[in-house]
Amino acid sequence: AGPVGEALIMTAIGLAVAVPAVLGYNFLVRRNKSAMEEVRAFAADLHSVVLSGNMSKVAKKA
Repeated sequence: AGPVGEALIMTAIGLAVAVPAVLGYNFLVRRNKSAMEEVRAFAADLHSVVLSGNMSKVAKKA
């Protein structure tokens, strides 16, 4: 195959490894952003309940 063929084979192997890795990384980043949005929303609700002392918001959501 020679050096050019070897380079093409190594490129194909590199792409075969890199593409699934990037897809997996993007999936994990998206899932992490979603989880952080939920945590931020919970923290904002908790903050407002603690400041107001109004537990009726909590009772309505439960």
